[in-house]
This record gives sequence, structure tokens and C-alpha cells, in this order.
Amino acid sequence: MPLLRRNLKALLVLEDGSCFQGFAFAGAGETLGEVVFNTGMTGYQEIITDPSYKGQIVTMTYPLVGNTGINDEDMESAGLHLEGFIVKEYQSHASNWRTTRTLKSFLEDAGKIALEGIDTRALTRRLRISGSMKGIISTESDKIPELLEKVRAYPGLVGRDLVREVSCDKPYLWKKGARSGSKIPAKKPVKKLRVVVLDCGVKYNILRLLESNGCEVVVAPATSTGAQILSYSPDGVLLSNGPGDPAALLYIVAAAREVIGKIPVFGICLGHQIIGQAIGGYTEKLKFGHHGINQPVKNLETGRVEITSQNHGFVVVPESVEGKAEKLFTNLNDQTSEGMKLSGAMSVQYHPEAAPGPRDTEYLFSQFVDSMKKQKGKTT
Repeated sequence: MPLLRRNLKALLVLEDGSCFQGFAFAGAGETLGEVVFNTGMTGYQEIITDPSYKGQIVTMTYPLVGNTGINDEDMESAGLHLEGFIVKEYQSHASNWRTTRTLKSFLEDAGKIALEGIDTRALTRRLRISGSMKGIISTESDKIPELLEKVRAYPGLVGRDLVREVSCDKPYLWKKGARSGSKIPAKKPVKKLRVVVLDCGVKYNILRLLESNGCEVVVAPATSTGAQILSYSPDGVLLSNGPGDPAALLYIVAAAREVIGKIPVFGICLGHQIIGQAIGGYTEKLKFGHHGINQPVKNLETGRVEITSQNHGFVVVPESVEGKAEKLFTNLNDQTSEGMKLSGAMSVQYHPEAAPGPRDTEYLFSQFVDSMKKQKGKTT
């Protein structure tokens, strides 16, 4: 049993009435969210700065967290979006040459609650058997019936649009690995491909990889219409990852429908689900989702098995897009759809940009660039 350094007791109560006691190593108060587990052994900074975790309380299955601290290079967004963080044992003494602050201070500066001392193996087993559940973390009350009442009143993720809470509020140019204050040029560059990224909660590594592949990257709010997206005269459009229920995002589906078929479109994670709906398909919620950096996916064109980074709780139902799109990838753990292609568009359910995780599928960015070059060659 780890030596706990803090005496601020905390409770985690799940909607099925189960209760786990721990200690807050960061923050205090109460927070609600859907409790999920992540199987990554590393990369906790990228995980907690991923906007796709909005509305969720993340449990790490790897027992020791915090030992590499926090640095300025591994941010995947400008802040923290998850609702709470749970680990078996927090490591307060960071040891990494890039460290600028501790995980504790990083979480507290963002107003987030984090727990240690909970039996994360028992919690993960419960979530695997029963599925992801709504939960509450509290350092203020030990009255389980009252906490359970709050949990059951919480709306959860189904039917909720969380994208508006994490998307940018105005368009911007991504330049030299960062958000630029420069005005977006009216004329696109001659020697570069212009990609408009619809920001549904985009991870920075998607933008980094587009730029490293020679693209000019324009990031647009998720509320942008198809006409607004096309007004930038892009060579391609990327529909990004993001949080919440894809079925609640009809305005993004409508925008995607206006763009698909006109220029190449690439969808990642939530973007994949948006494309699925845009062509007439529908999505469903997984029992406990895919959250980790070790998911095996088979490329149905090459027969290769690729290890992927994933973070999603919803999937496109393959039967709903049958005859409208070709299935490209399948998850070898549960056979769910991990990607598809159709005329003028391709999409993947996993994260080819990794961060954290394996880089087996980074080649998809090159394929997207090639599709834009091919389309541009036809129109010039």
C-alpha cells in the first residue's frame, strides 16, 4: 500500500451505488462526469490536455503517475478539459529534464480534482463489467445517498453537445507549431496546400503533423457552415476529434455534407463519426469505450496490423453505412469499425497523430496530402 502524503479524504461514487475511498492529491470540492479508464502506461500530460475528455473523469490503469512532471512541449491543447483524474499512486517528485512544474500544480491551477489511493484495478474491473458509468468525486461530503442522488441527476454524455465548450471561438492560423496572431491570408500560398481544420476539440499534434507535411493550416470554429469553410478556398478539410455524443452535432454533420465531394476530407475520431452521419449512417455508444495507446487495428487493404492510440466512447455502426462507404480498418479486440473511405473522403476512428502512443499510422497524413495534390492537379 503506497504511503499517502495527504489527509484530505475523498470519495468516488458511481451511479450503481459503488463507492471508492481515496485522498485528494490535487484540488478540492466536487466534480461530476462519466468515469472511464485509460490503459496507457505513459503520456498522462497528453491525455489530460486532450479536449476529447471533456465531461469525463479519467482513471489511469498504470499505477504510478506524476513521475515525469509537466513540460511545455507535450500540450495537446491550451488547457485541461477533463472533469477529474484518478490514479493509484501520485509521484510528487518529478524527474525529467524538460519538467517545468508538477502534475499537482498543473491540475490545481486549472481547478481540477485528482485522487490517489483508490484501488484502480477494482474500479477498472467494475467499469469493464458494467460499462462506463456516471460518477462524482467529493472531498466535501461522505454522505453516500446524497452523492448518489447527485450522480443520478447528472445528464451524462448521451445527447449532449460538448463540442461548443472546447472549440475555438474564431478562426486562426497555425504557424511554426503554434497558434498565430497573423491574419489569415485571403490568397492561399502557391507552393503549399491549404487545409481547413474544423475544430471540434482538435489536438495540437494533428496541426503539427499537417504543417510538417507542408500544409498551411487554418483552424475554424466547429460552428462554421460548409459555405464558410469553402470561403477559405481550401485544398482539403480535416474534421477533428472532440468530446460528447456525435448524434447531437447535426450542425457539424450539415457542414460536412456541404463539403464532402467538393474537396478531399479527412475525419479523425469524432470527425469519422461526423462523416458517417453525413452519408446517412448513425452511431452508438460503446460499453466502456476505447481509451489507451495499445489498440490493435487491422488495415483491410494491406492486411497489416497496426497498434493505435484511441480515445472514444461512440462508434459508427458499420451496417448503417454499408453500400455508402468502404470499411478500411477494423478493431481486432471487438471488431468495431475503425475507418472507412468513400469518394472524396476518408476517416479513421483512432488517432493517427498519436500523442501519446504509437506512430504506426502517421502515414495517413501523407495519404491525405497526396489526395489533395491529386485533386489540385485535376483542377489546375
